[in-house]
Amino acid sequence: MKIAAVAVVVLLGALCPCLMAQVSTPINILWQAAANWTGDLPCGGWDCDCVFRNSKGCCCVAVPLFQLEETTFMRMVDLWKDLNSLSNKIQEITARRNVAFAASLTQITGCFGPFNKNVSISYCNVTLNQGYGYNQALGTFTAPRAGLYSFSYTVYSNVGAEGERIYYKVQLMKDGQVIASSWEDNREDSEDSATQTVLLQLKQGNQVYMELVLGRFLCADTQGYNSFSGYLVYPMSDI
Repeated sequence: MKIAAVAVVVLLGALCPCLMAQVSTPINILWQAAANWTGDLPCGGWDCDCVFRNSKGCCCVAVPLFQLEETTFMRMVDLWKDLNSLSNKIQEITARRNVAFAASLTQITGCFGPFNKNVSISYCNVTLNQGYGYNQALGTFTAPRAGLYSFSYTVYSNVGAEGERIYYKVQLMKDGQVIASSWEDNREDSEDSATQTVLLQLKQGNQVYMELVLGRFLCADTQGYNSFSGYLVYPMSDI
């Protein structure tokens, strides 16, 4: 009977040992009986000496609580490492998404061209170059990563007097391949312009640039109307 009573007290102490001092008188009697017990108490994994002989507190669960605290802390550390790694990857991806450029020709008071071969156009007035893909010295954009890109260009020429021949042709090139072109050949208009926009799938390292076709020329652009721009629409795995 006494062992059964002790077992009851142990169970109650396991569930809420901190409230032992506030329970009813019969429970206090059981607690006193357990405290006066000589020999081993049937405690299982609990520290009954702490509960019944030293204090009425919750020290019987101190070791399991410490172990739980340690396990929780280590899991939080691991989660923090995972979150930090994920944050770095997101930052790397989003930073590399910022690829865009915009450039125009410097002032042309006379004419650019004609030449005896196709010539790459260097748009030296750079107003935007995120990702540093555009080389103003060469007029060439080199894709810093694979993805879908949008490119736009405007060609403009003004030959001045009526009856003069306006005669230009420019081409959007990708690694030496003609992608798009705009041209004009007439004596009716002394001033003319054209604009095109194209979408291109590029691998990392592909080059896109504009060139003036041999024998053609661009004249009197003092406002930077001749322009070339592009940006990364979205990245892709290497094509």
